[in-house]
Amino acid sequence: MTLDQALAFGLVFVTVGAFVWGRLPYDLVALASLLAGMLLGIVPADAAFAGFADDVVVIVVAALIVSAAIARSGVVEDAMRPVMPYMKTLKTQVPILVGATMVLSMVTKNIGALAILMPVASQVAKRTGTSVSRLLMPMSFAALIGGLVVLVGTSPNIIVSKVRQDLTGQPFGMFDYAPVGLGICAVGFLFLSFGSRLLPERRPGVSLGAAFSVDSYTTEALVGEGSASNGRTVAEIEALADGEIRVERILRERFRRLVPGPETRVQAGDVLLIGGEAAGLERAVSRADLALAVEAGGSAPALDVETESIAEVVVGDATPAVGQTLAALGLDASGGVAALAVSRAGWPITRRLAALRLKAGDVLVLKGSAESVADAVGRLKLLPLAERPIELGRSRRSLIPIMVLAVAMLLTALGVVGAAPAFFGAAVVLLLLRVMSMAEAYHTVEASVIVLLAALIPVSEAIQTTGGTDLVAGWLAPLLGGLSPTLAIGVVILIAMAVTPFLNNAATVLMLAPIAGALARDLGLNPDPFLMAVALGAACDFLTPIGHQCNTIVMAPGGYRFGDYARLGVPLSVIVLVLGTVLVPLVWPV
Repeated sequence: MTLDQALAFGLVFVTVGAFVWGRLPYDLVALASLLAGMLLGIVPADAAFAGFADDVVVIVVAALIVSAAIARSGVVEDAMRPVMPYMKTLKTQVPILVGATMVLSMVTKNIGALAILMPVASQVAKRTGTSVSRLLMPMSFAALIGGLVVLVGTSPNIIVSKVRQDLTGQPFGMFDYAPVGLGICAVGFLFLSFGSRLLPERRPGVSLGAAFSVDSYTTEALVGEGSASNGRTVAEIEALADGEIRVERILRERFRRLVPGPETRVQAGDVLLIGGEAAGLERAVSRADLALAVEAGGSAPALDVETESIAEVVVGDATPAVGQTLAALGLDASGGVAALAVSRAGWPITRRLAALRLKAGDVLVLKGSAESVADAVGRLKLLPLAERPIELGRSRRSLIPIMVLAVAMLLTALGVVGAAPAFFGAAVVLLLLRVMSMAEAYHTVEASVIVLLAALIPVSEAIQTTGGTDLVAGWLAPLLGGLSPTLAIGVVILIAMAVTPFLNNAATVLMLAPIAGALARDLGLNPDPFLMAVALGAACDFLTPIGHQCNTIVMAPGGYRFGDYARLGVPLSVIVLVLGTVLVPLVWPV
């Protein structure tokens, strides 16, 4: 072992140790590792920042933006609506949610797919009394498995494709992962559909933000002349939002205030006072073909997606807004800001919002330009809530993100362009079409993941450039040489699955994939199945909440403890290991 090789391995071991220690953020550890590599001379200064321009980083950033655009489009929620009435018991809820998450992960990044469907699971659990802990972990594992099917489904697939290009000059294609991935998905779906019974019923954890969450808003919606709701009953309108909203009052002919029953029919010109959570109100307004009254009256500021700002604010005790009406405060858009909805805890709102006198503790949803909203918040001494996505009053282009994604995947599958330019182009097209703003795109991109990848790519390449991968492969070849190629592939899958919980799936692939390729060469075998084995093992961390973001984001909402993951994860890991050991060499001959 040369000095450079010893330094490279020492740096990797220290980096792994820092990951396991867990006291520093992963991205900071990666940056420190990159700096150490430069100081030690094993990472050339002129190549230290090449990772930020690597195709892997571009694909991950673009996939995150496209996934967020699909989540905002509402098309997934619309697709789920026909099956919602069938999700009454755990026997039907788990297979439907697991299947939907798995399928969605096949066409977009798995973390994005899970984020899109988690609110659906929460709604189902709340409506039927099912413990949400029985739903979220199976969905997380389904997202991981579904991500195995296509190139952009998960980061390990993307990184392994890059390693293959470095080794053979040809990256893996968009659907090269599909034969193995679909086989594992089929068996994984069957197991997860019934295996949720292995999980305990947990109460979800409550975060600080949830403690201050707003339970219900009231907004005004106008029934237009050509509205599809003209002549519908109140019960039919409420059903369009899956029962998440209620029509509190019908304001008719300016002065009449009707207390509606389920069979009360609305008519053109009626203003409906609708109460419910912000997401339910948005769905009701969209699906029932209603218009927010403040916007229909032409008083709301006309803004595009780049300039509009929607904010939640609280009326404090010391604010001059207390005791004033929205109209008197200029929050009916006369000052460039409109109050779209109001929340008042413990007190129903039964009058027009413009005439409502505000009380301390009221929560408002304001819409205007970023400058005008900030001015109103400062002028009235309102208290902004922690930022969360509020779509009320925003128009949504439902099919555009799906169509753009389909074109990108088709171009990649046909070999017209590579994955990086195709998905980069898809992200830019969505931004040009104003499906989302640049600010929202920057908010969507997980900077910590990008920094982690970009910083570790040069560090992992240092193992190769110093000859470290050849050295490790030379050590492993005699150990695995006595095994059949199939068992050798199984060992590689097992190693990747064992390392991922302590590192990160991206870091695992960056370090193991070059070693697996060199090992295959030393054994005189095709490197493709060994690279596939690394991608499979690294993508399937079912044992901890820290190995993959999907497992992390369901921990608090599901009320899970660290040990809960092993209950469902151990048998699923065994299934993936056995099935992968058989399928990988079958699809990719050694």
